[in-house]
Amino acid sequence: MKTILALICVLAGLNATPAAETPTNRPPVRVAMYGLVHGHARGFVPRMVNNPDVQLVGIIEPDQKVAAIYAKQFKLSTNLFYPTLAALLAKTNVQAVATFTCTYDHQRVVEECAPHGIHVMMEKPLAVDMKQALAMAAAAKKGGIELLVNYETTWYSANHAAYDVVCKEKSLGDIRKVVVHDGHQGPKEIGCAPEFLAWLTDPVLNGGGALPDFGCYGADLMTWLMQGERPTSVFAVTQHIKPDKYPKVEDEATIVLTYPQAQGIIQASWNWPYNRKDMEIYCKNGYVLVPHNDTLRVLKGAQVENETTTTTPALTGPEENSVSYLAAVVRGDIKPTGLSSLAVNMIVTEILAAARESAATGRRIELPAKPAWPE
Repeated sequence: MKTILALICVLAGLNATPAAETPTNRPPVRVAMYGLVHGHARGFVPRMVNNPDVQLVGIIEPDQKVAAIYAKQFKLSTNLFYPTLAALLAKTNVQAVATFTCTYDHQRVVEECAPHGIHVMMEKPLAVDMKQALAMAAAAKKGGIELLVNYETTWYSANHAAYDVVCKEKSLGDIRKVVVHDGHQGPKEIGCAPEFLAWLTDPVLNGGGALPDFGCYGADLMTWLMQGERPTSVFAVTQHIKPDKYPKVEDEATIVLTYPQAQGIIQASWNWPYNRKDMEIYCKNGYVLVPHNDTLRVLKGAQVENETTTTTPALTGPEENSVSYLAAVVRGDIKPTGLSSLAVNMIVTEILAAARESAATGRRIELPAKPAWPE
């Protein structure tokens, strides 16, 4: 009876529920965190414990020192912590994991979770190279699980408003150029934790430096705006402006994506004088600028004085944040599409891999007409 009532409420768009149950009148999705060495985990924990759609059932972190720091900072019971996925599954059921390991370990996490039917969401980017991305996609398909990639910019209301203007309303004509700026002063400069820096500045564990760290945002947004179209070529330039601080990896990267009728310019940097994640979309008959996460500037036509500026309302429902989105996917309420989807992020990985090759060789990399994975 409760199940039928819940379905009726969902279809009717009702939220009223007994105080003792979740707003959707369904049991919370059982989620574990896999790894804590990615600094974004610090922002994720509060979202987990304060969202009634999910229940944090365990944290897998073999480094006891790191685990102790999180337990103290967030007042978490030590009973939540486990050294391995096997140890956690021996105690409780898990429906999904949110992954905060180094990027190199994403493949291992997916291959551990897939046989158990555990869905996986990981922090951007998907993988360090195409070999890993292909292995992860194969494991997910075999296990019948969803793979999601979490980007901070996915939850920017202004990005979605920009997409609506350009790709749904189509009032500005075709995209001609997209410029995406992402980065900050540098991971050491902003005070990233030692366990984060240890792999973020490692060319193997991170797949590079600023290029994968912040280049992935632009590749993700560009692929989304281009409706999943792959670029025909990729050209990249990287620099070591601060070799004393980052001797093993680049701290500056610019990537140029070429499409038949458009260009994408991705500026990824650990040398910005401030933290930035903004975007410019230039179309045939105007532009859309996203200077902040909730600010949209639109020009229709050629008269700059006609530009309008609006504050975009926060996203709601499953699109509100990564935790709500993960819960909705696990429940089968939505199918992953767009920025978080595996389909888009396979292309992101292909772009980043080509960018690394281009930067290393000084050549423009022509992409094959067909991707290396089934479409």
